[in-house]
Amino acid sequence: MKFTCSRDDLVNNVSIVQRAVTTNSTVNILNGILIEASDNDKIKLTGYDLQTGIEADVEASVTEKGAVVIDSKFFGDIIRKLPEPEVDIISDSNFQTTIKCGQAEFKIAGLDPEPFPKIPEIDETSAEKIVMGQKILKNMINHTIFAVSRDNSRPVLTGSNIVSDGSVLSVVSIDGFRMAINREEMGNDFPKINYIVPGKALTEMSKILSDDEDSEINIYTSMQNLLFDIGNVRMVSRLIEGQFINFDSIITKNPKTVITINRKQFLDAVDRASLIIMTDDRKCPVRFLSNNPSELTVQATSARGNLQENISISLEGDLIDVDFNSRYVLDVLKNIDDEEIKVEVNGGQGPCIIKPVEGEKYIYLILPIRR
Repeated sequence: MKFTCSRDDLVNNVSIVQRAVTTNSTVNILNGILIEASDNDKIKLTGYDLQTGIEADVEASVTEKGAVVIDSKFFGDIIRKLPEPEVDIISDSNFQTTIKCGQAEFKIAGLDPEPFPKIPEIDETSAEKIVMGQKILKNMINHTIFAVSRDNSRPVLTGSNIVSDGSVLSVVSIDGFRMAINREEMGNDFPKINYIVPGKALTEMSKILSDDEDSEINIYTSMQNLLFDIGNVRMVSRLIEGQFINFDSIITKNPKTVITINRKQFLDAVDRASLIIMTDDRKCPVRFLSNNPSELTVQATSARGNLQENISISLEGDLIDVDFNSRYVLDVLKNIDDEEIKVEVNGGQGPCIIKPVEGEKYIYLILPIRR
């Protein structure tokens, strides 16, 4: 194998593919990036951890076709420090690989690509297809991914439920203590879908997606896998089998208390309270207390000291006195842009729901800490 390509293009695409590489696998070949030169004008880089695979095409001048697997971290470290704009890479029949750039020349050991596992293929001609804006999907992921569970004993909750009723697309994450829902109107011709995508794959995909309003992504699904295609970069992820929680059923329809509050003031007060708490310990929650319908008191007490801060609000219904994990509240408030928000509280043991003043573009649910 022999080719010449731009160092910067190689660096950028290796960084993308590395997101799917396991760096400490006992299967040595999974620690590597597969480099394939099968066309005259591009090479393909592949990383795969047996659950998520990423392929990236890099423009190149290929003079000899072939393939090799090179340790991902080592290869990435080398190309990031190369001195010139162009790099030549040559691999011989023993997979000894030479990397030339300016006056620098590395000779490193590669691996036979034959044992490298194949990423599952999705037949794009027969698979269900979704086309949507990259920025929309990126924002929906970023506004919900924090609520994905890390508890492998409940596999369906380690992913986000991506579901559409044919016009509204929702991304939903639940970890057993909180829930995050983000919704987008997609038009009446949007397909009906319902699948669960691993949180890891969505996290990595969000880092690849563009913020450009005009950039689109094609999404293809099969029975077991999902393909994100943005042109020169493709990610394939397995889907999580099972039935996701019926999230609509756990949203309280008739809350005991409805509070309208300035999001930034609320966020800043809880953030200051977290300085006192400095732990997720249930013994040190943030307390929300209302003695009248126009004021909310935020309190925190620990061995470090205490904080009490009052915020102007508009309250309808019962006065409240309830405790929450401050980090859960901060995660929600940091993912909302609205100036004012609605907070629905259901006593000291019922779920708290945070949503827009108008509509339900997003819904966040947090369970209180019982005293």
